[in-house]
Amino acid sequence: MANTTDLIHPRWVRITHWVNAVAVVIMTMSGWRIYNASPFFPFAIPGEITLGGWLGGAIQWHFAAMWLLVGNGLIYLACNIVSGRLGRKFFPWSPRAFVADALAALKGKLAHADLSHYNMVQRAAYLFVMLDLVLLVLSGLVLWKSVQFPLLRELLGGYEAARREHFLAMAALVAFFVIHIVMVALVPRTLLAMIRGR
Repeated sequence: MANTTDLIHPRWVRITHWVNAVAVVIMTMSGWRIYNASPFFPFAIPGEITLGGWLGGAIQWHFAAMWLLVGNGLIYLACNIVSGRLGRKFFPWSPRAFVADALAALKGKLAHADLSHYNMVQRAAYLFVMLDLVLLVLSGLVLWKSVQFPLLRELLGGYEAARREHFLAMAALVAFFVIHIVMVALVPRTLLAMIRGR
């Protein structure tokens, strides 16, 4: 049995990470089906990678995963704040250190010896995805209950603007997901740490 100093990710981090991954996949695939019902760009998402079968089915999947994503996200955020992990893992943040780490990553020289420490690129990516998820939820509220959230709708530029913001925020999340998978493939120990905790 490993002692607590070997612990990289506590159990609550691992559980919320995997629940979030499931929720995001379901929301993305069902969201693509919803987009296909009324596309605003000159393309559609291939039906084979969408979820729901038809618009009504996709909306049901999307709402079910939405509650899972929001509830899980609130638990993750609360645990991070209460435990102090938010400040320890993601701050301080330095633009100069970010540039240095980004250049090291592009050269393939970014160190990954200590999985318990996030470099500046990781900190930026994780902070970005947290903010991106907030934008997804807020714009999603406008799409779902536009009449009930008139101020939020106007802050986002109106209903049609919120549709585009929601889609672009989703595209950014998918891009993060792809990069995340590539990085895990390059440093497979990170996957083991997220499964076992150490």
